[in-house]
Amino acid sequence: MGTGLEYGFSPNWSAAIEYDHLVHGQDRTISLVNDAVVGWLRHGVRQSRIRQDVDLVTVRVNYRWGGPVIAKY
Repeated sequence: MGTGLEYGFSPNWSAAIEYDHLVHGQDRTISLVNDAVVGWLRHGVRQSRIRQDVDLVTVRVNYRWGGPVIAKY
């Protein structure tokens, strides 16, 4: 999901800004083991939650080449 805005400031030029929120599936919880803790493994385990969401902002300036196409007979 996202939103955007584009504004034409001359006949062939425009500027735009766009925001997108990308949801990339479920969150996951994984266990990380600290190898330095040999005898106390239960104390050397840590859990981390991994989120796969991305927030993306795009800013652009556009130039439109050419002009309207006029049919000639």
